[in-house]
This record gives sequence, C-alpha cells and structure tokens, in this order.
Amino acid sequence: MTQAPTPTEDTVRRLVRSLLKEGAAGPDVRPAAEGGRATWWIGTRHVLRLAPDREAAARQRRELRLRDLVRPHVPVAVPASVAHGEWAPGLTFTLDTRLPGGPASEQEVSALGEADLAGLLTGLREVPVRQAEALGVPRTSPRSLEALRRAAARAAQRLAAADEFDAARLHQFAPPAAAQLAAQPGSAVLVHHGLGGEHLLLSADGRVRGVLGWADTVVGDPAEDIAALALAVGSPAAVRAATLAGYGARPCLRGLWLARCDSVVRLADRLAGQAGPPLPRLRTQLRHAWEAILLERVTELRGDGAEDAL
Repeated sequence: MTQAPTPTEDTVRRLVRSLLKEGAAGPDVRPAAEGGRATWWIGTRHVLRLAPDREAAARQRRELRLRDLVRPHVPVAVPASVAHGEWAPGLTFTLDTRLPGGPASEQEVSALGEADLAGLLTGLREVPVRQAEALGVPRTSPRSLEALRRAAARAAQRLAAADEFDAARLHQFAPPAAAQLAAQPGSAVLVHHGLGGEHLLLSADGRVRGVLGWADTVVGDPAEDIAALALAVGSPAAVRAATLAGYGARPCLRGLWLARCDSVVRLADRLAGQAGPPLPRLRTQLRHAWEAILLERVTELRGDGAEDAL
C-alpha cells in the first residue's frame, strides 16, 4: 500500500496560492493547534483541511454535500467551502471560510446560546433522513445503556482508587433505570455526533455562532447529541436546550446518563495510559456531565408515559 504524502508548509502554500490568487507571497499559513498537519489556518479568513487518507477523503466528499443539506435547517452557521479538490492523488481538500467565535471549551454558553442549541437540535431532527442517507450518511444502532453502565461501574472503582471520583454516585443509576431509558424504536434522526467544545463556536456573549466538524454525522440516536452537549456545556444547559427543542424526559435523561457514563470511562482509560484527550479536558467533561439537573429530581420514568413527566 502506497504511503500517503505528509503535507508541508510549502505544499499548503503552493496550493493556497493557486486557489486564492493573492500574489506571489500569499497569505500566512500555519497548522491549527489540534489539527496536526491536516488542518491549517490560512490568513485570518480561511481554514484548509486536508484528507490524510482515502477513507478520510470519502468522508470529506460526503461532508461537503451534507453541509449544504443541513444549512437551510439550522439557525447557526455551517462552514462553507470556497474551493475543494485534490491536494494529492485521491486525497481531497476543502478551503472553508473561517467562522467567527471561539470554542465552547473556552467560555460558557448563555441563555440565548441555549436557545441557539435548541434550534440546532430542532434543525437536525428536521433534516430528511432519506436525503441524508442518499448522500452516504451511515445509520447507526443505539448504544446499550446497560452495557455502558456496567463499564462505567468498573471504571468508577478505578477512579475512586485514584481519588478522582466517588463511585457511589453511580449507584443511583441501577439496571432498571438503564432499561427504562433504552432508545425508542423509530426515533432515529440526523445526529452531528461530534458536538464537543472544539466544534461549537461561541461569541463573547455566549451565543452559538457556528458548528464545525460534520464529517462524523450519522443517522441514529438523538440522545448522543444531547450527551455531547452535556460534556461540552454542562448537563443543565444541554437538557434545557433539548427540552426547548421538543425532546421529552426519556431522551434527555438517556443523553444525561450516556454523558455521565462516558465521562467516567474515558477518564479512567486515559489515566490507565490509553490515548485520548488531555486529562484537564476529561476532568472538565466529568464535572460537566455530573452537574445536577432539575429534570432528574422531578421525573419518575414509568413506561411509555415518561414523556408526560415534563
């Protein structure tokens, strides 16, 4: 198998110069902090993303079409490509307009920002699933919350031994609760599947100005996006946004416990030496996920009538 070339600053500069026609010097180029050699800032107005392999190239081609499908349905900005093509044989690139705002990992979402998130979740639900699948967006099955609960229980013991977490906090999530919060048939929608703090762009007043990272979008469980928001902006804000978007108690609580179990498992794995995000970020996600919410205090799930508890 032929090894993919490694993009260099000269490679990027030549490519950008041919695209933007800004003279011999061209704009400044520099690697993005978390993008390695695959994502580059181009001056102050653009970002260049290079697919490092053929699988990533296929996902990028799909992402470009998906963003056009999603854009009319959501109230926040979605990146737009000003140029795209191949930077090496079989390897694609997209030069996108840089969206304003900073990552949600560096600031807090406001009440108006929660309304923006509600509009995002509403818009994703309104995207026609058949059109998304026709673009190649994969359909995924809901995760087993009981299997995740068991994994989290084991991870919690490891975190307790490291003085990182009180394992007793998971006792409130017993097997019957996990069974009650199973995903409901026919509930699949378009799921961003990557609403982390680095993909949510906030303005100084806490409004959501844009959403990045559409390459991993799937058709699946909407609770996954609620869970991602809980890790990124805190459980109360995530659940309030989901409630504003029309989601009832069951998907909100399912998303809450997906986030809580994921946060425990990921931190334990990272402390055990597995690759992953930096420890400070994982500790912040743990804290966000375990913030108390009013919904879990007042809602008692009883079969299919759980939605009425709100």
